[in-house]
Amino acid sequence: MAQPRYTRIDNRRPSSNYCSTVTVVVFVALCLVGIWMMTSSSVGPAQNVDEVSLDNKDGIKKQMTPPAEEGNGQKFEDASGDTPNEDKKGDGDASLPKEDESSSKQDNQEEKKEEKPKEESTPSGETIETEGGEDKKDDSKSENGGGGDSEEKKDLKDNPDEENPDTNEKQTKPETEDNESGEDGENQKQFESDNSEKKYSDDDKETKTGNEDTETKTEKENTETNVDVQVEQEGQPKNETSGDLSPPGAQLELLNETTAQNGSFSTQATESKNEKEAQKGSGDKLDYKWALCNTTAGPDYIPCLDNVQAIKSLPSTKHYEHRERHCPDSPPTCLVPLPEGYKRPIEWPKSREKIWYTNVPHTKLAEYKGHQNWVKVTGEYLTFPGGGTQFKHGALHYIDFIQESVPAIAWGKRSRVVLDVGCGVASFGGFLFDRDVITMSLAPKDEHEAQVQFALERGIPAISAVMGTTRLPFPGRVFDIVHCARCRVPWHIEGGKLLLELNRVLRPGGFFVWSATPVYQKKTEDVEIWKAMSELIKKMCWELVSINKDTINGVGVATYRKPTSNECYTSRSEPQPPICAESDDPNASWKVPLQACMHTAPEDKTQRGSQWPEQWPARLEKPPFWLSSSQTGVYGKAAPEDFSADYEHWNRVVTKSYLKGLGINWASVRNVMDMRAVYGGFAAALKEMKVWVMNVVPIDSPDTLAIIYERGLFGIYHDWCESFSTYPRSYDLLHADHLFSKLKQRCNLTAVIAEVDRVLRPEGKLIVRDDAETIQQVEAMVKAMKWEVRMTYSKEKEGLLSVQKSFWRPNEVETLTYAIG
Repeated sequence: MAQPRYTRIDNRRPSSNYCSTVTVVVFVALCLVGIWMMTSSSVGPAQNVDEVSLDNKDGIKKQMTPPAEEGNGQKFEDASGDTPNEDKKGDGDASLPKEDESSSKQDNQEEKKEEKPKEESTPSGETIETEGGEDKKDDSKSENGGGGDSEEKKDLKDNPDEENPDTNEKQTKPETEDNESGEDGENQKQFESDNSEKKYSDDDKETKTGNEDTETKTEKENTETNVDVQVEQEGQPKNETSGDLSPPGAQLELLNETTAQNGSFSTQATESKNEKEAQKGSGDKLDYKWALCNTTAGPDYIPCLDNVQAIKSLPSTKHYEHRERHCPDSPPTCLVPLPEGYKRPIEWPKSREKIWYTNVPHTKLAEYKGHQNWVKVTGEYLTFPGGGTQFKHGALHYIDFIQESVPAIAWGKRSRVVLDVGCGVASFGGFLFDRDVITMSLAPKDEHEAQVQFALERGIPAISAVMGTTRLPFPGRVFDIVHCARCRVPWHIEGGKLLLELNRVLRPGGFFVWSATPVYQKKTEDVEIWKAMSELIKKMCWELVSINKDTINGVGVATYRKPTSNECYTSRSEPQPPICAESDDPNASWKVPLQACMHTAPEDKTQRGSQWPEQWPARLEKPPFWLSSSQTGVYGKAAPEDFSADYEHWNRVVTKSYLKGLGINWASVRNVMDMRAVYGGFAAALKEMKVWVMNVVPIDSPDTLAIIYERGLFGIYHDWCESFSTYPRSYDLLHADHLFSKLKQRCNLTAVIAEVDRVLRPEGKLIVRDDAETIQQVEAMVKAMKWEVRMTYSKEKEGLLSVQKSFWRPNEVETLTYAIG
């Protein structure tokens, strides 16, 4: 080691004693340095501690595993969940042993220097500089503001009136998982969101091999890291199992099932004969400018139900054609305005009893039906006394009365999935949640002002639909019960065409519960309807199980049961209604015209509908009995195995990532939509949450919707090149798993994202899992709408995006002439 020369200030030569003293001191110092260096080299390879270790929230240092060899590292799996770890291979990912906490903490304190910025190393050798609460990228060094600056999450339940509960959350905690061993690691460092964007990209990073695995990356190597790699965050959480640095909710699995095949399942588009020719759009521009939709419907605009131009040109409205879907040729790319004074919706379960008047500012229904306990105006709220036309004194009493009349109904056990036709404000479905039953409520838009919108704002499942000229968008034989309380549907006319549609969607052995006035009133019209209905139902071979009168509510209830065999059909004196042709597929329902015929019950005991599903909740987790190992599932395995793997996958993703790693306040989430459901695994994984999930099976995806119903969940077919049949601001959270990359091949992706904005509530969440290119496109679009990007993460060309919608609306206006009355 070269020694500095010392000279006296007065230029006099030092004495010999002084020189001797200096020589001895220098010699001793050199000896000590040599001993220290020999001791250090005997312990192990020299390492830059600042680069290899990270400070956790408590200031304790833990060693970070060097990057694993390529092939042994974690991969980014595809197709169903979050951003996953791949199966571990060999021992290349073994973590270094943990240091003793006390000694690590002491070392940490000794090594900190006020004047020297600290470096943190990413898996690729890239380092991150953090200063205060902001993060700055640097090629080689990182100045860390310290994990101790993290704020604790606000308790949202204690602050329900906070304007934005999710943006107040400062920390999210990721968890790791080992897909092969099942052992879960724990990330030691918490991630602070602080309302800033977080970008992670590992797409172009390559893990070094050989001796470089254990050596600190040089500044030159950091500079050569791909420029596309971006990391903007306040602190990198550490994956202690693999030594990887990961974003919140890291280990978010993207299953190998991404590349979905149809397997043994055909698509709804193939089954349905009248599918429209799909329109194509680019959706590939980078600079997006949004305008506000100017329509007659204003804040309540539903593109496919408010096409005034198409409705005016209809030759007839006798069969409610004006309430059916009439989508514009080019879907709108503008944004729907907010009602004046719109507020964050009241959380469930309080929302079942009251909602903000400003969110759904409609009073006609309260004026028209107020005396029947549908809805009332109470100050700044709209309140729902819990009744309806048929249960003025409470829905729960009415629900219990039905089961007392027919004990075999067994709410929440045998009967789990219900269709409520002509639902009103859906109080029946809202209170069936107390009996562990989910209800698909439907009613036409504007038949009674905003009835479906009231239901959705209350947190109750509902869609705008009508029984008109086409089949309902559900498979055949899926509902356990169909309910109609004074729904005023003319079931008996035109050969019973509408009632036969209920027969199509009702399970063999399922019940039809009818509590309309013809059941218990003796007016001339009611008597005639009852007589016609009785004759029709007898020909349909439905059995009248019970007819009783509820003395408290003053209504009568007739309950019918659909046959489980074909004996009655073959023994009828007249073949009316006729049996449908064998070529008629009962599952084909997307824009398929109604037919006045009946589908027979399945006779093969291995066929769906030949047996009743297992009781709830056992039916949720077990593969349906009719899924055969000879069938190929969506992801390429045998169908039952495919089903189970999907369920296990989503359980991991939801538990380890979505509930903890995305910074979502789940107390504010009630209405959820899975925009591309496969087996319903995402919805099943949320079973313990106080949410309901609308499972959407796109018409060009494998037709697995019947499986979703079989497990006690519900859903609907839809073409995402068109608008969904729901009011604006219906859902709190949308989940899109590898959907948008498929849609942009045949749809205008900009229009699809405009539809996402329409359906999602302000402050609602969107979780997107897709290829990195599509993630980038969607991110650019939502940023142009001023949405908050909570997290974006990409690896190996796959990515995850979590965003929150804002209250922002554009100033520019776009007039949709076809939607002006």
